[in-house]
Amino acid sequence: MLKVAAVIPAYNEEKTVAQVVDAAKRCHLISEVIVVDDGSADGTAQAARRAGARVVCLAANVGKGGAMKAGAEATDAEIVVFLDADLVGLTPDHVRQLVEPVLQGEADITLGIFDEGRFATDMAQKITPFLTGQRALWRSILLTIPHLERTRYGVEVAISRYAEEKMLRVTRVHLKHVAHLTKEEKVGLWRGFRARLRMYWEIIRLSR
Repeated sequence: MLKVAAVIPAYNEEKTVAQVVDAAKRCHLISEVIVVDDGSADGTAQAARRAGARVVCLAANVGKGGAMKAGAEATDAEIVVFLDADLVGLTPDHVRQLVEPVLQGEADITLGIFDEGRFATDMAQKITPFLTGQRALWRSILLTIPHLERTRYGVEVAISRYAEEKMLRVTRVHLKHVAHLTKEEKVGLWRGFRARLRMYWEIIRLSR
């Protein structure tokens, strides 16, 4: 049986990370759950440990790409499923749906697309499905992508571009009733807006 690890990159997500860890742990296909605490200033690491995750703590914030790579390097699992730490409504069955196409040899990468969750997040993923943070793939693929640690929020663009260049099989999986908190909800309107602008800039930079 192939080993599957759930990797959850997290930066200041103490309010929601435990729910995501719990859903991953209760999926029978998952062998281990790893939370990569990307230099958080809150109780993300403690919340993740209490929920039963193995926590990899990064001394400084390196961005999502670096956190994902650190998580993949921390496991010997053949397949890795990545989950955002701010998800709402995630269940073990959603995790199973992401993993099974790769596990059964039907896809090299799956993309989890929000469906019937919240209008704003549903619409964003319908417009740009390749930017989803929910995906499963062979660990060897992720570790082959050049300079992943430098991509920050552009990591999804880098993975999608690599998949296209290598003609990998990519399958979309609809995750019913799943959404995530917006940056504005997490840190306030102004700080959230600035964080969103930084995220968009990193995505645009990698898309060129």
